[in-house]
Amino acid sequence: MNVLFICSRNQWRSPTAEQVFRRYPALSVRSAGTSRNARKRVSHDLLRWADVICVMEQKHKDRLMAEYPRLLENKPLHILDIPDDYRYMDPALVTQLEELVPEVLGIND
Repeated sequence: MNVLFICSRNQWRSPTAEQVFRRYPALSVRSAGTSRNARKRVSHDLLRWADVICVMEQKHKDRLMAEYPRLLENKPLHILDIPDDYRYMDPALVTQLEELVPEVLGIND
């Protein structure tokens, strides 16, 4: 399963999610950001690649839906509701991701 994690600047939350879920054999993971200043920006190619998209906040879903409505028509898109309160690989962020994402994706470790 190809999973794309998205936050604003692709600096802390989505790269952490990418790092954490790399160890899951059933997943291929990437991350991107919605902001013009993102380290890696969301693109048509990334969205086409993804089977499932996980965004950190509602505003990320809103931006994606505004910019790429046709690409997202039949793709599962999950809002994780993780605020921008964490640094890269923050243990509290890792714990939240490990609790939320497997359930959302329907996978087990």
